[in-house]
Amino acid sequence: MILFSTLTEEETLVADELVSTADVSFLILHNDDINTFDHVIACLVQICGHELLQAEQCAMIVHTKGKAIVKTAEKELLIPMKTALLDEGLTATIESERK
Repeated sequence: MILFSTLTEEETLVADELVSTADVSFLILHNDDINTFDHVIACLVQICGHELLQAEQCAMIVHTKGKAIVKTAEKELLIPMKTALLDEGLTATIESERK
């Protein structure tokens, strides 16, 4: 399906600015000594929609750095993902500002 934009160049710039300044939050996965890499990777694939390689890389970053941003979106979209990760025994938080 091909979609055509009916916005002028000026309207497109305004729309792009609105998107870039939208209120986004960050789903943070924290390291623990309980869950296996396989479990973490499977959760990232199933819950966060990661590709396998992306999930493996995130799991390694969490392991080495202690935590990692695994998803960026509006907070309302992240809340069910956080809940599902917690239900799987993982430790996850949502932050509104990147630290």
